Amino acid sequence: CRVAATLRRMGITSIAVFTDPDAGARHVRVADEAVAIGPPRAYLDISSIIEAARATGAEAVHPGYGFLAENADFAESCAGAGLVFIGPAPATLRAMGSKLEAKRLMAEAGVPVVPGYHGSDQTDSRLTEEAAAIGYPLMVKAAAGGGGKGMRIVRAADQFTEALQGARREAANAFGDDTMILERYLDRPRHVEFQIFGDQHGRQVHLGERECSTQRRYQKVLEEAPSPFLDPATREAMGRAAVEAARAVDYVGAGTVEFLLDAGGGFYFLEMNTRLQVEHPITEMVTGVDLVKEQFRIASGKPLSLTQEQVRRHGTAIEARIYAEDADNDFAPSPGTISYLLMPGGPGVRLDSGIYAGFSVPLEYDPLLAKLCVWAETRQEAIE
Repeated sequence: CRVAATLRRMGITSIAVFTDPDAGARHVRVADEAVAIGPPRAYLDISSIIEAARATGAEAVHPGYGFLAENADFAESCAGAGLVFIGPAPATLRAMGSKLEAKRLMAEAGVPVVPGYHGSDQTDSRLTEEAAAIGYPLMVKAAAGGGGKGMRIVRAADQFTEALQGARREAANAFGDDTMILERYLDRPRHVEFQIFGDQHGRQVHLGERECSTQRRYQKVLEEAPSPFLDPATREAMGRAAVEAARAVDYVGAGTVEFLLDAGGGFYFLEMNTRLQVEHPITEMVTGVDLVKEQFRIASGKPLSLTQEQVRRHGTAIEARIYAEDADNDFAPSPGTISYLLMPGGPGVRLDSGIYAGFSVPLEYDPLLAKLCVWAETRQEAIE
């Protein structure tokens, strides 16, 4: 729905794909055309999406921010079919999709990384040895992971073997890859990410940061821009590091460089998301830049529309994610029909939504329904 809105303003036809459970979804209604692609998992079926694009005469594919958005094979398939993939090159997707490769590249580029082990020797003995060298507490993390899967906090040496085995099992089930990395555990760090953009002419910029520390089960719930916890010097240093990270992989398109910030003001590269983020609206609200429009401009070969010096940020924006969850049942997904819906509005209020009154929320997908975003001159006004 979000992408279609910008395409309409740009005078470009939008074509949506939808699965059987999503036949009544809002994105099917707001797109200019819609193509059925089959069962629930068809969003992950590259051939189905390429075929839909070919059948409708599409010129480009925007992958959104889920499913195949960071899949290098999908980007390559689009290119092979003569379609423009709205995102970075397959090589960039592959490099940043591997936490091992990403950390290695960032360390080489001089971007601060959390001390740890990112090596290819995955034997129990080598990992145990490296854990001792890093010291406890530490994190055992799936190299191919995300969303907290294949991740364990280990606070003492006698817990290491059991944690390693559990994380490996979970990673193998979730990602088909049980490669592990070890990292020093930072206690209660802040999660701060920088919006980056690169064009096909070798230029990269950042559009400032988003504070994303309010999370539940490693999933973001509230985000705000700018972060109220950064002093000017740290903000400047982190922004510079984000751009260096983008340059290290010749980044093209929209992306996000995520950092962990410790209590002492030290910051460390966490990962790069090689796509538009769910929380991109708050950056749009404080900068006045339509990030989706910029994605399409860059994909068509145009240079970035602004230099680093031209990036201006004003006021504070906050995003609250609205979920179909049962708060009385440990926030378990709670699908069902929305019988009544009142949309908030007014100056400084934006609602990016995938729902409507009468819509039946499917069981098959993520329970995120909408994103309530607000902007005001001051942080206190935005909170109110």
